[in-house]
Amino acid sequence: MFNIRVYGIILTEARQVVVTDEFIRGAYITKFPGGGLEFGEGTRDCLKREMKEEMNLEVEIGDHLYTTDIYQRSAFNPAHQIISIYYFVKPLEPISVEFKQTAFDFEPHQIADPTGEAEVFRLIEWSDFTADTVSLPIDKIVVNLLKERF
Repeated sequence: MFNIRVYGIILTEARQVVVTDEFIRGAYITKFPGGGLEFGEGTRDCLKREMKEEMNLEVEIGDHLYTTDIYQRSAFNPAHQIISIYYFVKPLEPISVEFKQTAFDFEPHQIADPTGEAEVFRLIEWSDFTADTVSLPIDKIVVNLLKERF
């Protein structure tokens, strides 16, 4: 079974990268914003939907950066293989979500249920942005590709 994920790379004019800090299924994960492809949906439409759902943000999907070219087993379901697709994303309006200053700075109501899920956003300065900034193995590859490119 394949699990297809689509993620957006937002680089601000101030040379910052948007990441999301999440608590999901008992794990703390820092990753790029985005999510799962739904049946009948194209990858670009998926990413537009995810950006609207997660960040209440209208975006333009830019160039493709990377698609998984390694085997990656799902951390949450060992019977699933993850395929991740990354695009550059350009906001079409000002970003209105609150950006936290520290990782996993959840509000108390977000973590009241230890079996629940929580998500906050953070900006990372380009000079501080490394593969260690993100949690997922595929995201680490993407960070290295970004650093090589820019």
